Amino acid sequence: TALPLSISLLVDTSGSTTKDLAYEKTSAEKFFRTLLGQGNPKDAAALYSFNQDVTQVRGFTRRTSQLSADLRTLRGDAGTSLYDAIRLASEAVGNRDGRHVIVVVTDGGDTTSKSRYADALEAAHLADAVIYPILVVPITNNAGRNTGGENALKQMAIDTGGRVFAPSVGAELDQAFTDILHDLRTQYVIGYYPHDLPKDAPRFHLVRVELKRPDLRPQTRTGYYGEASR
Repeated sequence: TALPLSISLLVDTSGSTTKDLAYEKTSAEKFFRTLLGQGNPKDAAALYSFNQDVTQVRGFTRRTSQLSADLRTLRGDAGTSLYDAIRLASEAVGNRDGRHVIVVVTDGGDTTSKSRYADALEAAHLADAVIYPILVVPITNNAGRNTGGENALKQMAIDTGGRVFAPSVGAELDQAFTDILHDLRTQYVIGYYPHDLPKDAPRFHLVRVELKRPDLRPQTRTGYYGEASR
């Protein structure tokens, strides 16, 4: 908690989310109140919506009344530009002090982005942003689901040091937001400086963290883009 949090909440407002959007907005409002009501006084949140277009509904603020009012304006319609939303949110959070987090509430994959999966993931890495996808998928079998999109989000969470949630609407969705806050309040920050990188080193430097205790499992990003590689 010594480092402030900058959290961007990305809410999928494509046509397929209309049925569950009211639950999502209610849970997100609770999340904002809890986030900004405790912890570091410099914590801030931003709100984005995305369907075929990406909209920054509210830039970084600590005013929960504004965020709550903004959430109530969201309506479901059209396609899903998920990767565009992640890329734009990453670029906006990258220069802020402290820790960078992107929470994505969606029901599946991308359908209308100009950006590719690799573009979105690289933007998140360059911004040192941790991605927490919340997959609100009411369909229990694979028929009718974008399982490829779900798996892409799961991998993006792993690569950036986050984790994925797949709640049903209601109490489980509230719990997903609560678990994300718990993660963010109990992090350790570990840093190091690489030495003598060869000139032909790849742009992306892999990182692996191991623990000596078998009962613990590290949850970290898989690597970073270093200054020497740019």
